Amino acid sequence: MREVIPLAVPNLSGNEGKYLRECIETNFVSSAGPFVEKFEEMVARAAGTACAVAVSSGTTGLHLALHSLGVKAGDLVVLPSFTFIASANAIAHCGAAPWVLDIDPAGWTLDPRLLEKELAGRTRRAGEDLVHTPTGRRVAAVMPVYTLGSPADMQPILELARSYGLPVVADAAAALGASYRKGPLGELADLTVFSFNGNKTITAGGGGMIAGTDEKLLRQVRHLSTQARPGREYHHDQVGFNYRLTNLQAAVGCAQMERLEELVRRKRQIQAAYESAFAGLPGIGLFPKPPWGESACWLAGITVEDPGLPPVKNICERLRDKGIQTRTFWKPVHLQPPYRDAPRSGQPVSEKIWDKVLTLPCSTSLTAEQQGCVIETVSGLLR
Repeated sequence: MREVIPLAVPNLSGNEGKYLRECIETNFVSSAGPFVEKFEEMVARAAGTACAVAVSSGTTGLHLALHSLGVKAGDLVVLPSFTFIASANAIAHCGAAPWVLDIDPAGWTLDPRLLEKELAGRTRRAGEDLVHTPTGRRVAAVMPVYTLGSPADMQPILELARSYGLPVVADAAAALGASYRKGPLGELADLTVFSFNGNKTITAGGGGMIAGTDEKLLRQVRHLSTQARPGREYHHDQVGFNYRLTNLQAAVGCAQMERLEELVRRKRQIQAAYESAFAGLPGIGLFPKPPWGESACWLAGITVEDPGLPPVKNICERLRDKGIQTRTFWKPVHLQPPYRDAPRSGQPVSEKIWDKVLTLPCSTSLTAEQQGCVIETVSGLLR
């Protein structure tokens, strides 16, 4: 049977099995258990924050973060269109809608210059609220997305957000291990949300984490994530959510976090090898490397820019036939049926790149021989 080279699979070669057995032996398999607190502490330390709250997924983390910062039904939240649809869905779960802006070509993240232009030209003050003039809806927050594990240019984004009185929630789903201007990510936004889905560099089989420096705010986040129950009695003081992470998942997450630096380093090595192999090919582009941060390199790949080459979708099909798993990438939010009527800027960058991205095998267990096979096969298809 022919070997299949997967796109991005977990690396579970550490203490995952040992910690899972400990959960079973002690009967701590649900949301109570020592690994949950330990996982929170490990992620907070890696993110450079005072504390973190474990939740059931990255999407529920984004929803809870927005809700905790006051996003309500009818509001707008600024969002780059070039993101996975979960970012927009979390906004919709609040009863709000995304205001989708284009991205900066240097980083494929929210463009600060465009944000400044849109806020200046399309909003007005109405008492304490910032109102989107074309729709009359309150602008409630800004959500930058750390695309491919690479942070947005947060300094100008944060300065703009503060000047307009807008909280910032960072969708850092795959960015654990990245840095911004050589500093940690978690201290940038009001709340930063990570994901531990199965294809992430650090996985818990699922789950997410909300990190931040405001301990009072994080206490409220934790309270809401556990059905807003202040004590042992069945008394609930707010409308809460069952967004807790299990001790089983946290056990896997702890084992993964013990190897964070090793796994991120391997991801960067894989991307660097692809860059070296494909840099000279005509009509082929590389993933962005913005000057303001160092990416965690969650996914690796290239862009197929020459219209004379096969479409990325067709390349993926041909590679699959050869036993190599690859994928296309995110279709922008403004082109998705649920959000086609969302307010938006022009989208020249998003629309230019989204269907040209080819993600290539980048599991941290990928061998040099396997990557060489990928490079040789892809090069043959592109020549």
